[in-house]
Amino acid sequence: MRIEHTVLPGVLILTPARFGDARGFFSESWNRRVLAEHGIDLDFVQDNHSVSEAVNTVRGLHFQAPPHAQDKLVRCGQGALFDVAVDIRRGSPSYGQWVGVDLTAENGRQLLVPRGFLHGFATRAPMTEIIYKCTDYYAPEADGAVLWSSCGIDWGLTGDPVLSGKDAAAVPLAGFDSPFEWTGPFSWEG
Repeated sequence: MRIEHTVLPGVLILTPARFGDARGFFSESWNRRVLAEHGIDLDFVQDNHSVSEAVNTVRGLHFQAPPHAQDKLVRCGQGALFDVAVDIRRGSPSYGQWVGVDLTAENGRQLLVPRGFLHGFATRAPMTEIIYKCTDYYAPEADGAVLWSSCGIDWGLTGDPVLSGKDAAAVPLAGFDSPFEWTGPFSWEG
């Protein structure tokens, strides 16, 4: 497993090794013991799988507030997406900053989005599958969103965004009262 740090402390790119032959490939997308050796010891309790039919579908920017905050490990099962994390921890030196990573079925990259960060993505291919692990169960009362276009993110869209009503009506970052507080680096940041 290759682990890359991004410009946002705590947000990591994990790229599992692939073992291929004429039939295709095998990859171990998550191994708790291997990642724990790098200080990443997360207890995932739920897997989510979504399909976005159209190119330029934007989902996000989403979060779950404490006490149901979630760390997420996101990957692409089919197609291609631009995955984004935005720091919303009050007092953080990187508050409001974002990082984006291309995740495709071919590159096998995964983005680790820690609690205290918004998460969203834009699809680059039709019928894109997004698969992600979460460290807490979905809790509707803790569900929240920030307006996708309010964080200065260059989504790289090639047309009008395809949005849900919820995402189109979300509060802009400038008027957002974050439920997260910066408490220092994540364990895997040293």
